[in-house]
Amino acid sequence: MSLPNEALQKIGIAKAQVTTKQKAIRLLDLTSSEMSSLPKDTPVYEGVGKMFVGVPMSTVDKRLVAEKAELKSDVSGLEKKLSSLEMTHKNSMEHYERFVKSGGKA
Repeated sequence: MSLPNEALQKIGIAKAQVTTKQKAIRLLDLTSSEMSSLPKDTPVYEGVGKMFVGVPMSTVDKRLVAEKAELKSDVSGLEKKLSSLEMTHKNSMEHYERFVKSGGKA
């Protein structure tokens, strides 16, 4: 039964991807809330390679918002994919059980 095992693996991968992206969203929310508590004239730095570069706080806010929106759309797509994979797995198991109960007659 490679189909159900393969489907279960794909379901597990999709769930792991959703969890990872949701964790990244929470981290972006935390970063955004921490930055909003700072005064507007606070120097903000972003890592670029092996160094840090000073950037305006508004630029960092825009980047955080854009990343969060992208992650949310990724999560939405992955949840649709996950739903589809779960439905496929359920249907294949039902067909398999029906086939076994009928004695192997198609």
